[in-house]
Amino acid sequence: MNIEQKLVASVIGGLKALYGQDVPAAQVQLQKTKKEFEGHLTLVVFPFLRMSKKGPEQTAQEIGEYLQANEPSVSTFNVIKGFLNLTIASSAWIELLNGIHADAQYGVVSATDKSPLVMIEYSSPNTNKPLHLGHVRNNLLGNALANIIAANGNKVVKTNIVNDRGIHICKSMLAWLKYGNGETPEDIRGKFVEGTTHLKRRKASGRKPVSFGIILIIIAFLLYLWHYLATGSWSF
Repeated sequence: MNIEQKLVASVIGGLKALYGQDVPAAQVQLQKTKKEFEGHLTLVVFPFLRMSKKGPEQTAQEIGEYLQANEPSVSTFNVIKGFLNLTIASSAWIELLNGIHADAQYGVVSATDKSPLVMIEYSSPNTNKPLHLGHVRNNLLGNALANIIAANGNKVVKTNIVNDRGIHICKSMLAWLKYGNGETPEDIRGKFVEGTTHLKRRKASGRKPVSFGIILIIIAFLLYLWHYLATGSWSF
């Protein structure tokens, strides 16, 4: 039983002792105390005014005194209108932490046959480059992430892809999907051989491909000439 569950049970017992009323646990509203007030948890007492037949401050005061006398988890309290701010005793926190420490599987959810399957891929270093400290970091991060996801009830598969496929391959795949028209390597083999042969012949002849800058200059000159022929003037 955690601290909040203990407090809810004690509040229910206090309301029975003080006002002779049985209250369901759902009616006991505990929330985190606002940072401008002293305390850890705040009890909203407005739902209990009908049974106490008293004002909010007096009702909160009576419940606070009962909890301080009967619930070891409560060390002190203060009342702000209809809100009872409770300060949790240090012994309660120590007991909670000791319970967590004693449970080796605290917070761990075991995976079932219906649990989601999650694949964590790391660190997949480039096979053509040396390893470095960054790969150690990625291994640690990947393994830690896999353990966290597994502890949350997922089935986890760890994998390391050994290849040199990077963004250039992804771009090529996307280009093929968009512009390849479904052609396979067998379909383009002839084009590949033809293009390769053409490049080999150009290299053997010593000819160099025309640079992009020269092409732009030629295009600009032709446009200028076309303007002169159309208007009779060299100026734009």
